[in-house]
Amino acid sequence: MDYSYLPHTEIEVSKICLGTMTWGKQNTEAEGHEQMDHAFDKGVNFFDTAELYPIPAESERYAETERIIGNWFKKTGNRDKVVLATKIAGKAEFTKHIRTTGFTRDAIIGAVEGSLERLQTDYLDLYQLHWPDRNTNYFGKRGYEHSATDYWEDNIHQVLETLRDLVREGKIRHIGLSNETPWGVMRYLEESKVHASLPRMITIQNPYSLLNRLFEVGNAEVAHREKIGLLAYSPLAFGVLSGKYLGNRKPDNARLTLFPNYARYSNEVATSATQKYYELAQEHNLSLAQMALAFVNSRPFLTSTIIGATSMKQLEENIASSAITLQETVLERIEKIHDKIPNPAP
Repeated sequence: MDYSYLPHTEIEVSKICLGTMTWGKQNTEAEGHEQMDHAFDKGVNFFDTAELYPIPAESERYAETERIIGNWFKKTGNRDKVVLATKIAGKAEFTKHIRTTGFTRDAIIGAVEGSLERLQTDYLDLYQLHWPDRNTNYFGKRGYEHSATDYWEDNIHQVLETLRDLVREGKIRHIGLSNETPWGVMRYLEESKVHASLPRMITIQNPYSLLNRLFEVGNAEVAHREKIGLLAYSPLAFGVLSGKYLGNRKPDNARLTLFPNYARYSNEVATSATQKYYELAQEHNLSLAQMALAFVNSRPFLTSTIIGATSMKQLEENIASSAITLQETVLERIEKIHDKIPNPAP
């Protein structure tokens, strides 16, 4: 397993991060514990979760994933050996069971206290804002469209002040963003530059895969110049880049079979691109999943790739991708496909 540092810290994290959002819905607690045992044994020391999980978000299962992880920490005593990241859910129609406010001081403090209790720990290594407090393009929306009726009171300074106080109390070590735009990233970074007492965002957790390389359009330059690391989520595009849905297949218990509304990566153009990537992987004796993950792992702006699995077989294959280095000929072919079908999924 390769490791890198969380930017601006001395914290080493594995290049593969264990995603957890199926635990408590598609996966039982026992299966979640089995996945953590295996990943940890393979050198994965970075776990990512959120108060929103499991997905799809439901009031009766609220934060069940964090509870599952907390029970594993209690059982194994491995908390100090794992770099733990979680997130606060923003205001949205599907999070009314969590809160109806945005990132107010009370909301952030309450969310952190709740996560600490469920995770059975007294500190969080990385605390992330799951999506922006303002209306912008995220969760499958490709471009920004401004509405004359949209009103957002800039609260970025206040958010950072609250996070600073939690850092000072020792409840959070570092902070990060998720599903954020280049404007949002720079706005947070500039605020902490102007006000030296405020903490600095060190990571951004955004979608990135062979089917969605929109991070490269603006955020990649920000990542390089500002030293903010990408935590790439959906590197297999909801499992589409495993190839299991090709030929209109609907495998039992697969995410898109169970939740067909998660169609972000399943449009006709994305399916065509997936077929081309599948054929390229076959030519080089690779599975599509391993080629797709190895591509993401190779990006210079990447800090860690967040993988998720509902079976041990998937987990083993995904973790094994960390040992694969793609040949230049494969990378060149990937670029040719991308040039013809750029970013087919938002």
